[in-house]
Amino acid sequence: MSIPPRSPDLSASGSTVDRLGNRPLRWGFIGAGSIAGTFARALAELPDHEVVAVGAREQHRAQAFAAAHDVRRAHGHYEDVLADPEVDVVYVNTTHPYHHGPALAAVRAGKSVLVEKPLALNSAQAAELFAQARSAGVFAMEAMWLRTQPLLLEVERLVGEGAIGDLVHVSAEFAVGVDYDPRHRMFDLANGGGALLDLGVYGAAFCWMFLGEPDSVQVMGSLAPTGADRVVGMQWGYESGAMASLFTSSHAVGPNRASIIGRRGWVEVAEPFWRSPQWAVLHVDGQQDHRIEVVSRGYAHQAQEVSRCLRAGLLESPLMPHADTIGVLEILDAARSELGVRYPQE
Repeated sequence: MSIPPRSPDLSASGSTVDRLGNRPLRWGFIGAGSIAGTFARALAELPDHEVVAVGAREQHRAQAFAAAHDVRRAHGHYEDVLADPEVDVVYVNTTHPYHHGPALAAVRAGKSVLVEKPLALNSAQAAELFAQARSAGVFAMEAMWLRTQPLLLEVERLVGEGAIGDLVHVSAEFAVGVDYDPRHRMFDLANGGGALLDLGVYGAAFCWMFLGEPDSVQVMGSLAPTGADRVVGMQWGYESGAMASLFTSSHAVGPNRASIIGRRGWVEVAEPFWRSPQWAVLHVDGQQDHRIEVVSRGYAHQAQEVSRCLRAGLLESPLMPHADTIGVLEILDAARSELGVRYPQE
């Protein structure tokens, strides 16, 4: 499989800058689940952010969330959040199949959006959302918090400066043991089930962060009885000779480690690599190991990146550009196609 290269376009818009001024960034939430709660707690620790509205499919869930997180308005319809004049940016945190519709509606309403990973079920949906956001002149970003973690940004800097030499291999694994139940979200195709989109997207984002777009991809895997992918392995190849190895599974428990190997040394990232890692170890030329420690504030970093971009008038984040989101989803699309996984919404 060969994927054509892209260059990020970070075109700016001044309208958001003028509207925000020096006041806090005001968030509206679409979805009121556990991830929404985690993000709301992160925002509560930031002085220049506040959640002003939350919408859920059931009014009582929105009201319970609002009461727990001191949110001003609770709505039983997503549309009410999009119509709220106080909302600057919408955070879409529903399950995978219900990202695209609300996010599109948000940008058409003139709202900037942060959309949970994976941004969409497939690359076509992602491309449509970003095109619509750019046409509307609003910011859009995938909530791949891994890409904003300060430790990984420091590792990326060191690797980019040649600390371990030319890259040879990057690997990432994410495996969790989930007992098979056709009603479980992980196995329900109608709800975006499958290890690849739920777990494997982190490993793909990690490998892409350091090696970029591959020149070839090989895929192996197995499916659950519902047809959702349960075990997936991928090898990415590059004309430079470098490789990336990715493994994900809902069928086993793993250490969830990641590493970057260069000609002169390697970097081990704290386990689990996808959850706000705070240390890594740099090994170079057989010399004494160098431990890198950077404090993480979890989800706060992606919120700060959204704020930074909006206040700078950017339509996309240089840390999580549109092309990277689309490119990773293209690889996952092709992998699912090879494995025979298709969602009913496609």
